Amino acid sequence: MAIAQFETGQSSLRAEQPRPFRLSWTHYVFLMGIENVAERSFYEVEAVDQGWNLNELKRQFDSSLYERLALSRDKAGIRQLAQEGQIVSQPKDVLKEPLVLEFLGLNEQARFSESDLETAIINQIEHFLLELGKGFLFEARQKRFTFDDDHFFVDLVFYNRLLRCYVLIDLKLGKLTHQDLGQMQMYVNYFDRYVKTEAENATIGIVLCKKKHEALVEITLPKDANIHAREYQLYLPSKEELRRKLQEWAGEE
Repeated sequence: MAIAQFETGQSSLRAEQPRPFRLSWTHYVFLMGIENVAERSFYEVEAVDQGWNLNELKRQFDSSLYERLALSRDKAGIRQLAQEGQIVSQPKDVLKEPLVLEFLGLNEQARFSESDLETAIINQIEHFLLELGKGFLFEARQKRFTFDDDHFFVDLVFYNRLLRCYVLIDLKLGKLTHQDLGQMQMYVNYFDRYVKTEAENATIGIVLCKKKHEALVEITLPKDANIHAREYQLYLPSKEELRRKLQEWAGEE
């Protein structure tokens, strides 16, 4: 299925040559139902590259993967998504928001602890790795390190083989605080100074929270910090709302 045309605002994109059929007929039947040509092309490329079966393709579409990735990119980046899929070459390439964790089976209204959330992620680690994106490998849960006789624990430790760096994730149930960001800064500093090798790149820290505050993040962290706050939700997002945000963002650029 070739990319015929991509339109966001006044920009357009045309593919020079059609791609060969590399998916099953049922994949293409589903893809043909996606009206936006750029979005359809993105899911075709990703389905081929990642070996998604039909159910996984539908899940990624339902979770609005295209819109979540596009919102963190400029117009050239969106065009690249349509042509090449998700290319991971720098830390921001693996970031999306929100992370959609509906597969955990946790009720949005139910009471559960950070430990419950962590356990649910571990029990569904294959799905969580798919949601994180390309190149992620799981290393440890509650990774302990000791500094000045004090013990500290990182909730989840991953390694991204494409970026060649550690990715630390701290889970927070409620609203993000500056203490959460400071704690992650300390974790990242420790890994950069005592764990990673000279051949590896700087550690990425992600505070995964229910609610973040952009102004708090900006005032707490230096601009070049390799630490990010990202929201998660336990239900599939509204595709219409994300598309509206994407259209508004494209119109403002």
